[in-house]
Formats: sequence, structure tokens, C-alpha cells
Amino acid sequence: MSHIKTLEKEIEGLRTELINHPLYASIKSLKEVQLFMESHVFAVWDFMSLLKGLQRGLTNVEIPWTPKGNPITRRLINEIVFGEESDLDENSIPKSHFEMYIDSMDQLGADTTQIKRFVDFINEGETVESALNSVNVSQAVKDFVNFTMEQVYSNKLHVISAVFTFGREDLIPDMFIEIVKNIGSESQTDLSKLTYYLERHIEIDGGEHGPMALQMIDELCGNDLVKWKEATEASKQALELRIKLWDSLLN
Repeated sequence: MSHIKTLEKEIEGLRTELINHPLYASIKSLKEVQLFMESHVFAVWDFMSLLKGLQRGLTNVEIPWTPKGNPITRRLINEIVFGEESDLDENSIPKSHFEMYIDSMDQLGADTTQIKRFVDFINEGETVESALNSVNVSQAVKDFVNFTMEQVYSNKLHVISAVFTFGREDLIPDMFIEIVKNIGSESQTDLSKLTYYLERHIEIDGGEHGPMALQMIDELCGNDLVKWKEATEASKQALELRIKLWDSLLN
């Protein structure tokens, strides 16, 4: 069995638990979609930080430029960055997936106050931990984001890559998209931006970025068993914290 298959087998139970989490079926009203998004948006934000941490580590973003790292992983991460940071929204306007998510929150009336304050604090130079403590979010959100940023700042590219690849938005099942569509119809609220975001993210994660991310982990870990162990443990922790986040939202 390949190293990547072994890792996937190790985390299979946690991934299955997340995909089948009762949170999704419990969301039955527009208000509950809004509450979900107001916490989930922080996971959308830290996904982008994982992405840029990988780009910074795998490519040269300094001036003067010189070639850096493995050309294969360099191409893989740049391809993923292009899709995540500069995708096209439903009107073919270039936006990051984070900005698309904020747009969808605005469209359905979710409160974006906390995430926007958080981003403002970051732009003003506060640490992520300090910014999280300055806004009104649950402890589960804080734990999830702080763990993510610990991995980003570790500079262990194989670990960042594993956390980036496993336990992210591809775990949102198709069932949730149907729930969102039904709530939109019943409430007569336009949820087209959220539906587009979910369908687009799942589409590129499964069809394009998923296989690229797996190849990236394989390249970064190689035959180093210590790296594979660290990647596996970090993936498990990320999934466990996502489960705790979903549990918190369900409660």
C-alpha cells in the first residue's frame, strides 16, 4: 500500500464522521444557515492562509527572484492558488473564494460583522490569536483557527500540505447543497451565491485541486516515514477540530 493510501486509511473514519455529521440535517431554516455561515466563514479564511503558507514555502516570492524548490510542487501550488484566490464568481468576476463567501453571506443576510472586524484587526497588525480574542466567536472557532495557524507558522511544508488537503471544504456533502436550495425556495430568499460557492468549491476540490494536493503531499513527504507520520497526525487533529466545530454549531 502506498504512503498516501495508508494516510487516507488512517483518517477514513474521521472523514466519514464529518460527512455524515448530524449538523447538516439539522439545518432547516434560513436563520440556521446564517448561524452556520457566521462560524464557518472563519474556516474559509484560514483555508486561504494554509494556501498562501504553502505558496510562500514552495515558491520564491522575494525580489530579486531565483528558482526555489521542486518545480513540480511549485507548479502544483501555483495552479491551486490561481483557482482559489482568483476564481470567477457566478457573474464571471474574479474573486477569491473567501470574498465569494462574504458576498453570499451578504446576499442571505448573515452577519459579517465579526469576520470583517477580524480581518481589519489582522490588517492593523494584530496576531491571529489576538484578533480572535477581539471578536465574538465561539471557543471552537478559536481552537480551529489557532490550530491551523500553528501549522502554517511551523514551516513544515508536508504538515501544512496535509492539513490543507484533508478535512477542508470537500467534506461538505452534496446533501447540504440540496438543503440550502430547499431553504431558499421555502423562505423565498435568494441563496444563489452560496449555492454557487458550494458547488464550485466541491467541483474544483474533487476534480482538480484534490488530485493536485495529494500529489503535493506525496512529493513533500517522499519516503520519509517521520514526515508521513507527522502529516497523518496533523490531518487527524484537523479533522477532530472540525468535528468539534460542527458539534459546537449543532449545540
